Amino acid sequence: MPASPSTARAINDRLALRLLQQEGPLTAGQLKQLTGLSRPTVADLVERLTASGLITVVGESGEQRRGPNARLYGIVAGRAHLAALDVRTEGVFVLVSDLVGRVLAEGSAPIGGDTGTGPAVEQAVTAVERTVKEAQAAGAPPPEGVSAWGRLHTVGIGAPGLVDPATGDLRDSGGLPAWHRRLAAALQERLPEARVRVENETNLAALAEQREGAARDRDTFVLLWLGHGVGAAVVLDGTLRRGASGGTGEIGFLPVPGTPTLPSATDCDGGFHSLAGAAAIARLAGEHGLPAAGPADGPGVAVVVRTAVARATDPDGGPAGTLAERFLDALAGRIAIGAASVVSILDPGCVVLGGEIGQAGGAALAERVAERLRRMSPLATEVRAGHLGGGAVLRGALLTARDRAQDELFAPADR
Repeated sequence: MPASPSTARAINDRLALRLLQQEGPLTAGQLKQLTGLSRPTVADLVERLTASGLITVVGESGEQRRGPNARLYGIVAGRAHLAALDVRTEGVFVLVSDLVGRVLAEGSAPIGGDTGTGPAVEQAVTAVERTVKEAQAAGAPPPEGVSAWGRLHTVGIGAPGLVDPATGDLRDSGGLPAWHRRLAAALQERLPEARVRVENETNLAALAEQREGAARDRDTFVLLWLGHGVGAAVVLDGTLRRGASGGTGEIGFLPVPGTPTLPSATDCDGGFHSLAGAAAIARLAGEHGLPAAGPADGPGVAVVVRTAVARATDPDGGPAGTLAERFLDALAGRIAIGAASVVSILDPGCVVLGGEIGQAGGAALAERVAERLRRMSPLATEVRAGHLGGGAVLRGALLTARDRAQDELFAPADR
């Protein structure tokens, strides 16, 4: 059964908007070429989207000929703003962008471990509100007569722990601050017009690496997060898999050899976390003469790993280079234990080492992990270093917020 005229218009409109979002400003002639639609159909949708305030003329192409095809049309990026949060044990990082993802303001709020739940939530919410105001001041001014310009449309939150797939709420997880679970509700209360969504941080990192980083050419892969803690995200046939309870990839609880105890339902000590979490890697580095100069968290340990890579790849590294090579070999052996368990069950063909530590290890660490996987598993598996590091969570939260906002705003009503 053929689509009705209104349905066909909506499909064409969304196709054009997606192309403008992905490619940037385009002429009507370029839209015709990319969509395969007729010239009258393109002219009609350009007029319709312009009248609805979704696109506008942003300039002219380099064509010599003047006329409708020489005008460059772009998405009205300032119509709405988006916020992305990376929620960590020690605080929050915030950025606010326009509708096409251009960052307008950034902020953060360090939160000490002894801060009470109420004060911690207030500090985090205040940081978001402050960053939103900075973005509104930095964004494009509203056109004359246009109301609700630049309002905050969607907030994407990346947080450690389990997200209940039925409710979208962050579940109570052992070892995580209570303010993490209160933050989304507090933001929704203070920003009632915004849509607030929470997603597991590792899942967001995988989305970012797939869209903009190391896994852009992969429909199936596993991202192994190496930061303050460890985690995994599973993408199969282009779809992120969360599991029945939202716990797919909680690899920190995986029982592994080389630890004195077993993990429990509320504590991952004794699991893979005890081999490959930041504190464990810092101790391993110290055993190899590479003591950490900073805190034993993701960024601090990433500096140690980056230093080790530099020494190990220096032809004149001498004894320091030898120690660094031994450290990287030992670290790769630990990471391969967790990676091999995932590979043996899922056979993803590709493992991306994400997080600050995965990025810091680069090709030197990835190659060592791949070599150990070849010994441990008959399944061919490529290992890649993540491109986005710790920033992948914020980027993934922003991409998710942008997708959800555009799904709503780019759905023109039937005309």
